[in-house]
Order: sequence, then structure tokens, then C-alpha cells
Amino acid sequence: MTALRLCVLYPEQMNIYADRGNILFLERRCEWRGIGFELARSGPGEAVDPQAHDLIYVGGGQDRDQRLVAADMVKVKRDGLACALTDGAVVLAVCGGYQLLGHSYQLGAERIEGLGLADLETIRSDEPRLIGNVAIETHLGDDKRIVAGFENHGGRTHLGPGAKPLGRVVKGHGNNGEDGFEGVLGSGEGGAGHLIGTYLHGPLLPKNAWLADRLIQLALARREGYEPQLEPLDDSFEETAHQSARGAAMRG
Repeated sequence: MTALRLCVLYPEQMNIYADRGNILFLERRCEWRGIGFELARSGPGEAVDPQAHDLIYVGGGQDRDQRLVAADMVKVKRDGLACALTDGAVVLAVCGGYQLLGHSYQLGAERIEGLGLADLETIRSDEPRLIGNVAIETHLGDDKRIVAGFENHGGRTHLGPGAKPLGRVVKGHGNNGEDGFEGVLGSGEGGAGHLIGTYLHGPLLPKNAWLADRLIQLALARREGYEPQLEPLDDSFEETAHQSARGAAMRG
């Protein structure tokens, strides 16, 4: 089977929400199935080759980190990311990375330009941060599933008419604490590729092994030409972690 080619954007600057844990979990899920795993990193000043990666990951950072990478992301990486999406790649962006997928991130009088890959805007609010365990209902396959995690963000993200939410909030705040939506789910031009943005972390993938596997399937499909069936694994520990995170959200 084709190896999974993963590229992490700004691994030194955007890595405060257990993002390395997400990457390691993807690597282990591939390793346990005998699937090759190729890891690349793209930092400031380094363009993204749209043909070289099947899954592109951008993690979370504080406001100062987002300021540092935003201009570089738009100038150096935006075209490569857009082309990769159009060609069928998967992009997963968590928290700060998610905010930068949109048109802009408003920090008081300062406007940070985003990638414009998703129809959304984020405003840094003076209201209390949206913090706590969260569970959302999403549809990333044939069935509706629950994604459980933790959110901690001062930004309020609002989706535009051209955006679809990743899921519906079952418990927690979500994008803005008002409309009941969480994250964004999109694609590249022409419907190819998969763009996923979310505020859920803590870390995201070890608490939701099914989501990690879904990302692997979608990424491998880019070159396989179809979504491969993944060998089942003994996920007793992973299921315990998922149920614990889900339970914590429902008790919140």
C-alpha cells in the first residue's frame, strides 16, 4: 500500500496543544498496519510542494505565534496548499491553525490576513475564553460519529455562507458559543481534497482513533485512487480514552 506522506507546518512555532502527540499517533497507526510513513516539516520561508504530501497538518499557537507565521503562510505557502487541496490532499488545522484557514483573524485594531481557504472570520473577543471539554457530532464517513476533546480559545469564529461546519456541538462551546457549530469542513476547488479545521485538541487524535484512521484513508486515497480498507486494530485503550473524553464533556 502507498506510504502516508505527512507534512507538518511550523512545527516549532505552532505546537502548544499536544500536536506532536497527534503526529506520533498517526505514525503508529500506520506502523501497526505495515503502512509506510514519511514525515516532512515546513517552517518559515519554506514553500509547500503540492505534489509531495497527502496529509498536511498545522497545529495551534498563541496569538504571538500566529502573528509570526501568518504573513509567511499567506505569502509562501498559500498557493501550494490550495493546489494540494485541489489535487486531493487532506489538510487538518487545529485551533490557531484553524483560525488561519479563514479570511482574517481580528485582534483588536489589528487584522491578521488568513489563507482564505475557508469562508470564515475570527475575532478575538474581550469576553471570557471558551474553555472546557467538548463533544461534537460529525459526519466524516457513512455514519455520524462523536469527536471528543478540549477547547480553549479567545477567538470567536463565524462561518460564512460558503462554509460547512465540521459538526454540531453536543456539549461545549464550539466556534463561538452561540450558533451550535464547531469547526469547518471543506474541500479544494472542484470538490477535491478535504479541509478540516477544529478547535478541539487535548490531544485530538489519540482521543478519537476513528478520526485518525479516517484521515489516513482520505490521504491514501489521493494516490491509491480509492479509499483503502484499513486493517482493524485492537483499540481497547483508544476506546477507553475516547469514552473518558466523551464522558468528561457530557459531565461538564
